[in-house]
Amino acid sequence: MRDTADIVLLVPNDWVSEKVLIAVTGLKPGTILRARKECWMVGREYVHVSPDGNPKPSSECMYNRKAVDAWVDSMKNKQPG
Repeated sequence: MRDTADIVLLVPNDWVSEKVLIAVTGLKPGTILRARKECWMVGREYVHVSPDGNPKPSSECMYNRKAVDAWVDSMKNKQPG
């Protein structure tokens, strides 16, 4: 008798949780937090979400992975040295 494992391939949505953003981009949690506070715009790179439809500043964030990819890509012309 053979043991088999099911393999599931998931394609992330445009808007993803921080955990998924970390997995697909390799960004660290601290980098995400700092970018959110200093560079990213609400509604472009991230949004606050809430089950009751009324998010607050302390609500969980969802991230637009395509906008974050564009932000990372924009840094290729700003490299030191």
